[in-house]
Amino acid sequence: MEIVRNQKASSSTSQCSYQVFLSFRGEDTRKAFVDHLYTALVQAGFLTFGDDDGIERGEGIKFELQKAIQGLRISIVVFSKHYASSSWCLDELVMIVKDRRISGHVVLPVFYHVDPSHMRNRTESFEEAFKKHEERF
Repeated sequence: MEIVRNQKASSSTSQCSYQVFLSFRGEDTRKAFVDHLYTALVQAGFLTFGDDDGIERGEGIKFELQKAIQGLRISIVVFSKHYASSSWCLDELVMIVKDRRISGHVVLPVFYHVDPSHMRNRTESFEEAFKKHEERF
């Protein structure tokens, strides 16, 4: 299986369907956890989308993310301390949940140095971040 990495979004996402999508807050988890997870998934033969897989910042990013998420088999959401403070992460999460309802793909939450109850009960940094996100809509 060919792994598409570091190509322009228009070519990488339009030529293939990803099997696994990683949603994470880069500042919290990239070097400590997500890079290792990405490498392990690729070595296991999964066509895996990470945030440096060719999507350039700009107006088309949301559309390109939606294309990458559509038709997934698995989404891995790495919840970290500052995950919810990123509007990009929350937008990805909304797209993942919407697609899951349509396609039924598997969503695997990973709690990286975060207690799952903090998300469930909207405590600590999550409460404020969720409120800000809800205000946007």
